[in-house]
Amino acid sequence: MDNYYTPQQVAEKLQINIRTVYKWIREGKLKAIKVGDLWRISETELKRFVENKS
Repeated sequence: MDNYYTPQQVAEKLQINIRTVYKWIREGKLKAIKVGDLWRISETELKRFVENKS
């Protein structure tokens, strides 16, 4: 089972602003699931995203 990260954790890992993470989610570039009012990004999705960005 995957680990899931908050947008804040993703921003810290990638050393970017959290607004950028939310922008990528809105644009569909970074797939995330909504749990209640909170977004979560799977470890698998984050790895896929990073590999495709470079």
